[in-house]
Amino acid sequence: MTKPHFAPPGPLGFGGAPLGNMFDVVSEETAEAALVAAWETGVRHFDTAPHYGSGLSEHRFGNVLRRYPRESFVLSTKVGRMMRPAPGGADNPPFVQGLPFRGEYDYSYDATMRSIEDSYQRLGLARIDIAYIHDVAADHHGEAWEELFEIAMNGAAKALIRLRDEGVIKGWGLGVNLTEPCERALEMSDPDVFLLAGRYSLLNQPALDRLFPMCADRGVHVVVGGPYNSGLLAGGRNFEYQEAPREMVEKRDRIAAVCGRHGVDLRSAALQFCAAHPVVAAIIPGAKHADKVRENARLMAAPVPPALWDDLRQEGLLPPGAPTPKA
Repeated sequence: MTKPHFAPPGPLGFGGAPLGNMFDVVSEETAEAALVAAWETGVRHFDTAPHYGSGLSEHRFGNVLRRYPRESFVLSTKVGRMMRPAPGGADNPPFVQGLPFRGEYDYSYDATMRSIEDSYQRLGLARIDIAYIHDVAADHHGEAWEELFEIAMNGAAKALIRLRDEGVIKGWGLGVNLTEPCERALEMSDPDVFLLAGRYSLLNQPALDRLFPMCADRGVHVVVGGPYNSGLLAGGRNFEYQEAPREMVEKRDRIAAVCGRHGVDLRSAALQFCAAHPVVAAIIPGAKHADKVRENARLMAAPVPPALWDDLRQEGLLPPGAPTPKA
């Protein structure tokens, strides 16, 4: 009998990229207040990574989470980048004024073991629940992502499987923004959970037809990152970390018009749609400020009439087979 895969708590978690000074500097006080607000609104699932501010996000998470009982929350971080000293500072876009370290990609077995130990030190916590192999298929790898993926599966994945089997971590998977490596990982190995950014949202659903059914068949869970598609679904102009193409802005505006007719905030629809799929264990919108954290909690709980989803389908703005929240 297959061992049940670990499921992080949801439906709402906290994504740690903004607290690594993503795009803008966040003060220590502001970061602490955001994390405390997340705890106070009931969030018990926190995700960070060494890449976020070259370790800054992990430091900030640990500074706050250490005050709570360790068994009362789930913490995930990532492997795949080793942080090396950079006394003069390091260029690490989209993060600004992070810690003086530069990330070097390394998906080997030994680097993965070292990365977990380094994260313990940055967090000041002795346990990590989920470890994701980070950005193994990121766009900046270009045509080489398949080769890097093979290295990761023969190195990082084997290390994380060992740690899971020894009880050091509860689960492992990939933290990526493409569906194909997740599909390949399911074919080659035994992951527990994927952190998938921007590939299942109210705007686009490339994970719906193939990856999600594969996950359902294997009992593997998905954590959805970027439910606002880099801000476009929250009223911004960015899509996938750059200026949104016109067709996506137009689609967003059409969805917003349907939401308006039903008196629903577009952001509520965006969050609740992502969480409605059975394989989705949680969504992890990021937030820099405590008021935004509390607002996400309110939006997640706001009533959305079933007729809204019917109208979106009728206007061709949602695939017929996409699960939607029940009344």
